[in-house]
Amino acid sequence: MSSLCALSITTAIFCGIWSYLAGIAGLIGWAGFAGCTTYFACGKHGMSGVKKTVVTNLAGVLCGMTIITLSKVSPLFGNLGIWCGIITFVMCIIAKSEWFDFCPGTFMGCFTTFAADGNWSVLAISLVIGAFLGLVCEYGGNWLYRAVTEKKECDTYMGENVLQEKKEIE
Repeated sequence: MSSLCALSITTAIFCGIWSYLAGIAGLIGWAGFAGCTTYFACGKHGMSGVKKTVVTNLAGVLCGMTIITLSKVSPLFGNLGIWCGIITFVMCIIAKSEWFDFCPGTFMGCFTTFAADGNWSVLAISLVIGAFLGLVCEYGGNWLYRAVTEKKECDTYMGENVLQEKKEIE
């Protein structure tokens, strides 16, 4: 079994569980997938990946709510477009900061805010859980790969980082 296959199996299992539980808990299932996707896309893994995902996604939710709120304050023709342009600039320029340097994560948070019709509180919880869902999928894939192949090291995302860190320590 390849490490990708192991990761695929555990991701399918955990995402299926998430979909079921999100519906029961009144959370937004697809938003959890957006958080999980951001986790895998951000280029960091483990808790640093969770942190990068949560910070950028929640910054995006704040930006989305800012656009929604400002466009309602003064509902002039074209006002939504003006505020969207200004806040888009802000989302891009804050990427100069290490905290917000994964700009796609910020955009993910922003556009999911529009998709959730401004229901930011449930959205934020779903996105944060989704970040941890990504972490669980990754760890699960690594565990399955090692269990099936009886190898102590694996080449999935986390495995590469762990091996890199071990080499740097030595």
